[in-house]
Amino acid sequence: MAERPERFQLTPELAISRVLTGLWQIADMEKDGRVLDLDAAADALGAYADAGFDTFDMADHYGSAELVTGRLLARHPGAARPLAFTKWCPAPGPMTPQAVRAGVEERLDRLGVEKVDLLQFHWWSFEHPGWLDALHEFEALRREGRIGAIGLTNFDAAHLAVAVADGVKVVSNQVSFSLVDRRAAEALSEVCARTGVRLLAYGTLCGGFLSERWLGKPEPGAVGDWSSMKYKRFIDAAGGWDVLQAILGAAAKIGRRHGVSIANVATRWVLDHAAVAGVIIGARLGESEHRADNLKLFDFTLDEADRALLADALRTSTPIPGDCGDEYRRPPFLTASGDLSHHLGDIPLPYGAEPVPGRPGRSRVSSKSIWEPIAGYSRAIREGDRIFVSGTTATHGTDRIVAPSDAGAQATYALDKIAASLKALGASLEDVVRTRVYLSRIEDWEAVSRAHGRVFGEIRPANTLLAAGALVGDYAVEIEAEAIVAP
Repeated sequence: MAERPERFQLTPELAISRVLTGLWQIADMEKDGRVLDLDAAADALGAYADAGFDTFDMADHYGSAELVTGRLLARHPGAARPLAFTKWCPAPGPMTPQAVRAGVEERLDRLGVEKVDLLQFHWWSFEHPGWLDALHEFEALRREGRIGAIGLTNFDAAHLAVAVADGVKVVSNQVSFSLVDRRAAEALSEVCARTGVRLLAYGTLCGGFLSERWLGKPEPGAVGDWSSMKYKRFIDAAGGWDVLQAILGAAAKIGRRHGVSIANVATRWVLDHAAVAGVIIGARLGESEHRADNLKLFDFTLDEADRALLADALRTSTPIPGDCGDEYRRPPFLTASGDLSHHLGDIPLPYGAEPVPGRPGRSRVSSKSIWEPIAGYSRAIREGDRIFVSGTTATHGTDRIVAPSDAGAQATYALDKIAASLKALGASLEDVVRTRVYLSRIEDWEAVSRAHGRVFGEIRPANTLLAAGALVGDYAVEIEAEAIVAP
């Protein structure tokens, strides 16, 4: 058996264990109000580090995970210490430099370090553009040496592409990826191949459901911990318990052939994807440890017969809808707490509607572009049940062009602005009945059309696409929309 887990060179300075130790379950262990003994929990982490599983993944909301890791890091004052990856998951709103720096400083203080090895960023709604401000402040902090590398978490393919095209040096994106949830193998992997960004995969064992414990067992009536609640929703969305049993049966057959566990087979399948740098396997400190079993990952490979057997089982399943991270942003909400619509409804809008003086029943929205007052127009106007959205470009703030050399990324950003404008006027993208798309270069038609199709693929409004030759302001694309609000 392998003595140590394989390592992956995520950056020239950052060689990580390909099996990261996830500390999400600390929050679950503390959900009844108790707090782990920090030193005892650090002892448990130390055993993982000693075995080569020295890359720890956590977040600001994982209970005392950062404090526990900080205790462990304090025992290794030199450069050769375990690696601490954490996440900052702020509530959407204006991301001022002061707000971002305060969030990062809190991570540094809790970990007791001068630099976070990898700081990962989560954002709830891309209709609010503050996420780009936050990531550019991350860039400033990286250059100052307070952040070692920048990662994302639960970003879909389109917005990962926007971040990279806008100059953010993203090295990783942490997303759900498993035999049950295979979304990451699609558009997101294509963006990774093009940009060099790597995936850190979580949920690889579906909260423990991809293991011998559930092979041939009846469907549980209820599950108690957060991880099980979350991944049972994924299993249901993929077709239910019979689908899981088909996958488990195939993985068990492969496991018997190689002398490894179902968990090993499921994890190896994810690790073998070219975009994947590592998988995150959760640890319930002091309760259950699987280090010896995880080392078996590096003693076998899946051959063509193995992959064919898994592929046959996977054909019985229903693909999880949408792209990575959609489970946090739209139905079906495949999260531990289920329906998040109430939470998303509380997210502040970047734009506000105001009545038009002298025109009862008419309202308008401004996106604060410098061009709106100069040219005398609104981002959007509502009259009765009709909404008209002006030609919208990838302008961030007053005048900065987002992703200046990437038309597809610009289209994604412009469509987010259109969605935010519609929402401010009481509508949504589902109410759009017509769009018009203007291109500077006809060769950008496919990238822009794919961005349009990602948003409107099921809505299917009337659409016109034109090559305009040149757009004011050196933009690659401009999009306008019309909507009729459903009664």
